[in-house]
Amino acid sequence: MRELTGIDLPGGSEFVDTLQRVWERGDAVFPVDRRLPTSSQRALLERFGASSVITEQGESHLGTGVPTEEGDALVVATSGSSGEPKGAVLTHAAIAASATATSARLNVVASDHWLACLPLAHIGGLSVITRSIVNATRLTVLDGFDAEAVARSDATLVSLVATALRRVDAARFRAILLGGSRAPAERPSNSIMTYGMTETGSGVVYDGLPLDGVELRIVDDEIHVRCPMLLRCYRDGTDPRIDGGWFPTGDLGSLDGDGRLRVAGRIGDVINTGGEKVWPEDVEAVLSTHPDVSDVAVTKRSDDEWGELVVANIVTSRPTLELDEIRDFARALLPSWSLPRDIVLVDSIPRTALGKIRRSELSS
Repeated sequence: MRELTGIDLPGGSEFVDTLQRVWERGDAVFPVDRRLPTSSQRALLERFGASSVITEQGESHLGTGVPTEEGDALVVATSGSSGEPKGAVLTHAAIAASATATSARLNVVASDHWLACLPLAHIGGLSVITRSIVNATRLTVLDGFDAEAVARSDATLVSLVATALRRVDAARFRAILLGGSRAPAERPSNSIMTYGMTETGSGVVYDGLPLDGVELRIVDDEIHVRCPMLLRCYRDGTDPRIDGGWFPTGDLGSLDGDGRLRVAGRIGDVINTGGEKVWPEDVEAVLSTHPDVSDVAVTKRSDDEWGELVVANIVTSRPTLELDEIRDFARALLPSWSLPRDIVLVDSIPRTALGKIRRSELSS
């Protein structure tokens, strides 16, 4: 019987060796998020039906888990930016398709060297390892982002989030994949904004253009994806794909005339105010350029007159920052209905490990 094995190890060569060893015996792997409390780790291992877990002390059996199917390679927890994380089941075939398409788009050659420095419990970090294994590309794995260790590396390719990008010399890399949150206002020419999620096995759209084998369509403003990289199902057995193998992403977006994708944001995050729709990411992109705004997240608040109001949660070092100033700053770049109706000064913006805003944790 094929089983699910948790790997609870720091990032490094031992993690990679253990992953390959579990695959060789025919089992699938669930990478445990080592930043979670022990109780939360155990809850996820139980929820996803793991039979054992490998730690620095060895392998421990957890009892009878839920069997995996032939060809299953990974169970990866979704980000949990909205609701409880789900366990996406990715097959070896899906992983190979992702690695092949990524390498083709980046023109990866034998001399290239991948650096993995994002959390391995998330697909953005884990996919660096899997594509290196599939393509036999040189690989260095760090136990999390360390600016000094990144600076010492001779890697040519790396995946980062926007916050990490600001702390490295981008010019040292041939290509930088960026994901997890909105694009920085200014980014280096060798960076590539990716769009994807756990269910797509990593990024499947690079700078708005789908990778080879990836199909996109827009249905009622929602982005649908169909590609060989898609998950087989969730660990509870549910299949989120619909007729024809399409996966509704839950993201709003549009396709330009040349087929370039523009992502507006999550369907549940859109703000309906006075009959107009406002996408938080558009407002955040403008407000983030204000000289006194260190970070920002836009949320919505129910209102009897307008239906919903645009609220800007702002991190600033200037406690006297006021709503009128923010509205005046944004007025030339945003339509009137997108201007914030209120601001809330906060100490920090709650985010996932890959930089996605946890809007549900902000006041509304």
